Amino acid sequence: MSHSTLTPVFTGLRIGLNALIIGLTAFAVARSFIVGSQLSEWTLAVGLAFMGVYYAGAWIARNRPPVTAGQGTPAPAPAPAPAPAGEGASRVRHRHILWWLTALTLLWGLFVLLTPDGAYLVFPLFFLYLHVLSGSAGGVAVVVTTAGAILALGLHHGFSVGGVIGPIIGAGVALLIGLAYRALKQEAQERERLLTELLRTREQLAETEREQGALAERARLARDIHDTVAQGLSSIQMLLRAAERDTPEPGASYLVLARETAADSLAETRQIIRELTPARLDNGLSAALRRLGEDQSRRSSVPIDVNVEDLDLPMGIQTALLRIAQGALSNAVRHADASRIVVELAGSDDSVRLVVRDDGCGFDVSAASADSHHGDSFGVTAMRERVEQLDGTLTITSSGDQGTTVTAWLPVRQNLGDQS
Repeated sequence: MSHSTLTPVFTGLRIGLNALIIGLTAFAVARSFIVGSQLSEWTLAVGLAFMGVYYAGAWIARNRPPVTAGQGTPAPAPAPAPAPAGEGASRVRHRHILWWLTALTLLWGLFVLLTPDGAYLVFPLFFLYLHVLSGSAGGVAVVVTTAGAILALGLHHGFSVGGVIGPIIGAGVALLIGLAYRALKQEAQERERLLTELLRTREQLAETEREQGALAERARLARDIHDTVAQGLSSIQMLLRAAERDTPEPGASYLVLARETAADSLAETRQIIRELTPARLDNGLSAALRRLGEDQSRRSSVPIDVNVEDLDLPMGIQTALLRIAQGALSNAVRHADASRIVVELAGSDDSVRLVVRDDGCGFDVSAASADSHHGDSFGVTAMRERVEQLDGTLTITSSGDQGTTVTAWLPVRQNLGDQS
């Protein structure tokens, strides 16, 4: 619970329970001596034994990982030492807890027989049962110990309305507080889980943004080198070739050497451009989409029709559309149970549209958007983030009888201006 603001609340409840046990035990023992009971020494011995067993568990809980047998919530009271990890170890831990609770209950029963004031200790025991016993076992233990407290008070003072109603009211209050504590703890755990997922998703988004930024920068460098250095070297090579024809020897040999040097530099420059360009996009987006469709169809045995136009697009847009197609095809192949998938790419002077459509089972788009901390929904979120970063729109429609259609629309003129 490192991120939970409710940790001080749970710590306070645990401290309060421990203080209540000390106070009630000391009160019962002191009153036994005050009234001059013949069993006061036995009362003192049993009271010390009760607190000794209880706080032996507290010492173990402080020095070893806590163990619970309830709904995954740490008990406000101590638990026995954990056994080695594993399913069998879990059963051993649960058995140790049961023995520990049994010993405490027997000591409490003996304490109540010695002094009626020991019946007050049943109240903190209620909370102990409700936290370390799973399911209805905690409630059953509360009912049984309530009956034991009523019986003990009846044997000491005779049965009365107060002697019956008091333990029953105490049991009811303990049940309500215990349920409220459990609900509060579950809410805190859910908040902690959501916060952990949020931090993990933020890291994934940051990593995606860094990757996309690196790809965009590589594409910009490749484009700039192509438009400046490569074009300049190509022009120099052409001019030197023309100069060779009009220059007599021996000056022409120097021009040949200069032209060959320019040709070598141009080849190296083009190699740098190829290395800066994503491998799948060596031959353009259309070829990359066709190759992607073939690969996915071969792996999944689902027919994938790729109908794409050959478009001259900025590298940033090509990279984004390729990643969106990869994500949409991956989701369709893994989850749609489709018999056919279609990929379409079409463009105009100012925009480009990518469509990935399947005839599968569909899914709840609104639920996936709201529950974005799961892996598949994060894929949808990543696609939407890519599109929004390029000022485009992503539309997803899905139904059980018509399958799913993912449509990504991106403006071209604006992105051309941004990347020039």
